[in-house]
This record gives sequence, structure tokens and C-alpha cells, in this order.
Amino acid sequence: MKININGFIWGLEEPLVMGILNVTPDSFFADSRCQDDTRILRRAEEIVMQGGKIIDIGGYSSRPVRIYSVVNQEQTIDIGGYSSRPGCNEVTEQEELRRVTNAVSIVRTAFPEVPISVDTFRSRVAKESVINHGASIINDISGGELDPLMFETVAELGVPYILMHMKGKPQNMCDNTDYSNFTKEIFSYFAERINRLRILGVKDIILDPGFGFSKTMDQNYELLSNLEALSTFKMPLLVGFSRKRMIWQLLDSTPDESLNGTTILNSISLSKGANILRVHDVKEAVETVRIHKELKKYSSSQSLI
Repeated sequence: MKININGFIWGLEEPLVMGILNVTPDSFFADSRCQDDTRILRRAEEIVMQGGKIIDIGGYSSRPVRIYSVVNQEQTIDIGGYSSRPGCNEVTEQEELRRVTNAVSIVRTAFPEVPISVDTFRSRVAKESVINHGASIINDISGGELDPLMFETVAELGVPYILMHMKGKPQNMCDNTDYSNFTKEIFSYFAERINRLRILGVKDIILDPGFGFSKTMDQNYELLSNLEALSTFKMPLLVGFSRKRMIWQLLDSTPDESLNGTTILNSISLSKGANILRVHDVKEAVETVRIHKELKKYSSSQSLI
């Protein structure tokens, strides 16, 4: 598994950690909200110092939510202009563009070698972030469904594209959990979109099963149990469990109390072939990757029994 980022080939024999940097006022993790330039820079520094390899930036959501505090420690920085949590309200394209491009510029200036992922389903935000501000990856939760120009834009930009599975919009995805054949529909979703992207000339495609998006808790765990099946596509696999409802609802807790559950799911996903972990807690994810890497040294050793 390899991906081309800014002309450099990144091998994925050792999984990467992507750190989340939210520039929204209402991300479901209160401590991940970076509302001013100082906090944006501080968060980026935290991600990089803890071992994050990519920064994912998002800035879309605007719906008031219950406040949860959390310590954010990511290994990759994912930059996006919106929050895609269930029920979030619309944010104008102009506001998303302002939030995201400002954050991308700050991070790119401070860490010119760190790949920046822009979490957006809008082609204009993607284009501006890459061409004028130095973003390196497009992370689209909608799989190209919410902007008909997204696939063509990604092809034009020549950057890696994270293709995620979701039905509907962030505002109504929780109502779109009916499937005639859950596994088959997810495979068909990816196959159809990969074909379209390949025809357009997109070379680097990363698959994200979309845990927590248009799926019930049972469906999320069914998907995780069969995660290795996605290796059929022979493409890098990104997973994002970080403090999501599928953890704290099952354990009758809160996002605040979901770090342990997140680490467990990250560990399981690595054993099933995940290549990139998108997380709030970078340090813990990096440690999980290190332990997984050490264990793999002995996976083909002769049994002691």
C-alpha cells in the first residue's frame, strides 16, 4: 500500500495516525474546537509532537450541542471545514471556506512538511484549500454525492481522495440506516465510485467505511467484524472510531469516557488491515500502532506449542 502526497511516496506498511483539528464552534469534542489562530497552531503542534503524520481540518457544523470535554491527542491532522456529526445544521460555503483556508494556511506555514487533509464535501472548498493554501488530501464524507463537481475537482487537483460511505446528508444520515443487504450495498457503493474516479484519472483513493454514518450501532459492529473484506479493493483503508456514539452508547457512558473504547476499536481495526487511524487522541493511537507493529514481527513465528 502506497499513496502519493505532494510528489512523495508514503508507504503504509506501518499504519499512520491522522489527527483531527476542528475549526467549528460546536464539534462534539469540546477540547477539539479551535476558534482562534493561537488554538489552531497549538493543536497542530500537539498533533505533530505526539506523532501525528497527517492533519485533518474541518469546519462545517453550527448546531448547538451538549458540551463534552476531552483531551485531544492525534497523530495525523485532518483539516476540514465542517462537523459531520449527526443532526448538524448547514454552514454556508463562504463560512466553511473562511474557516478552513485560514486553518490550512496557519498549519502549512508552521509545518510545511506535514500533509494536510481537508474534510469537506464541497468542491470549491477543496480546490481553494489545495491550490491556494497548500492542502494535500481531500476527505469527503459524502463520497461525491453532495457536490456533483467533487470527483472532477479531485481529478484536476491530482491529490489523494478519501472516499467515505454515507447515505443522505449529515443532517439526516441517522434516518438512512435501512439496507436490503448491508454488506453488499457497501461494496457496491465503493465499487461504483471507485470506477468513476478511475475513469477520471484519480490515482490515490483511500477507503473509509464511515463508522457512525448512516449506520445503527449493530451495523457498525457488523461492519467492523468484517472489515478485512474491504481488502478486496486493494486500497488503503482509513477508520474513524474516535469517541463516537457506537462506543459510549454501548457502554452507557459519554464521549469523555470513551478513550479506552476508542483504543480497543483502533487495535481491532489494525488487526483487520486498517492503514490510517483518524483520531482525537493522537498519543494513544500512536502507541497502539507501535504495539501492533511489534506484535506483527512474530505473527509468522513458529508456534510454541
